[in-house]
Amino acid sequence: MAEILYIRLGSQAQDEISWLVFSSIEQEIIASGVLTSAEQLTELTAKAQQRLVNIFVPGNDVLLKRVSMPTKSQRSMRAAVPYMLEEELAQDVDDLFFAYADNASDDDENNCFVAVVERAQMQMWLTWLADAEIKVKTLQSEVLAMPYKQGEWSAIALHSSEKTSGNAVNQVVIRQGEWQGCTLDSEAWKFAAENIFSNQAHSKYPDGDKENNVITLNAYSELPNIQNLASNITVIKDEEELPLALFAQHCQRSPFNLLQGEFKIKEQGSIALTNWLWAAGIALCALLLNVGYKSTQLWQFSAQQEQVEEQIIARYKKTFPSTKKVRIGTIKSQLNKKIAQLGGASDSTGFLSMLSKVQPAFAKVPALKPESLKFDGKRHELRLQAIANDYQHFERFQAVLNSANLAVKQGAQKNQGNQVTGSFSITTKQSSTSKGRS
Repeated sequence: MAEILYIRLGSQAQDEISWLVFSSIEQEIIASGVLTSAEQLTELTAKAQQRLVNIFVPGNDVLLKRVSMPTKSQRSMRAAVPYMLEEELAQDVDDLFFAYADNASDDDENNCFVAVVERAQMQMWLTWLADAEIKVKTLQSEVLAMPYKQGEWSAIALHSSEKTSGNAVNQVVIRQGEWQGCTLDSEAWKFAAENIFSNQAHSKYPDGDKENNVITLNAYSELPNIQNLASNITVIKDEEELPLALFAQHCQRSPFNLLQGEFKIKEQGSIALTNWLWAAGIALCALLLNVGYKSTQLWQFSAQQEQVEEQIIARYKKTFPSTKKVRIGTIKSQLNKKIAQLGGASDSTGFLSMLSKVQPAFAKVPALKPESLKFDGKRHELRLQAIANDYQHFERFQAVLNSANLAVKQGAQKNQGNQVTGSFSITTKQSSTSKGRS
């Protein structure tokens, strides 16, 4: 179809929903608008009836992961990936939906590309659309609809409507690679711009760029806090675009559809064709059973399963070398115990709240840079590994945190050449008191 209806859904039913009708032939906007909530999706029902409908969903609801797998079998990969990523995920893998892309291996030799979404979130999006009688072909993360050039980043700000918050920046979408990027709210973007992106930029070319070790960030709108980006991130201001118009022009260059597996859209065919296919399928199954090929296939699948199980056990022993005996039947419960011991399960609200309290200290002590962050959800404790060129920066950083009503325990410090590394354990004083009472 010449005209396509693009809709960007929100994470929750009360979030704003933007829409745009785009001409793929003329490459121009036909119409656009904003709905105040999911309940108003019925206003788009008529527009969707004669048009192809493509849906974008917030990048903060879709986790993009790249994994290096020792097997080329797609079946084996997809059986193992959820459990390989289980330690990195805050939820049980049974509550998550994994969608896979057919990308080729990247420069880091990753050969499996997966998008992870809460199964309940997928069901909620599809329920909104079904209630509005909107039939969709594709559902895609907005991150993958951003422009992409090898070795360059791209970003655009998403604004709330003037009716709700004065057209303020609500979120920023950034794409950092073919299968890398995220959507951040304004506070998370500020912290990432001042701390995380700086480290990523310096580590992007570990051997040094032959030219000038510079990363280009193509900005398609005014971005907040860009003055605090690393010096080797060069911001190029492109012509400002309406976010959905930008997504519409570039989404086909990274074709990926979350509607696969259990959420795959079934094409409606004629009853006669359906009956014929059903009969043909039964006949094919009978033929396969009669020729005895099933036994060969079962042997192959058994061998693949055994190989995957060996890989899972080997990866587990490598991660936990003190483990002597590992059984594939209990490995999930063992991993859950390890996660509980390490404090791996985190509360996203608490983590973001702690980051917002720690961020001013990084601003006041810019010479101290974080190397790693870990949040213990049970103890409400943020563990920080940092590096600076002087011991005084660690003392000043601790003093700033103390003045912000945070309890700080400073770990061991040591010299590494001309730099000093050290650690901090940070909690709120209130949470510390609560723990003591309990």
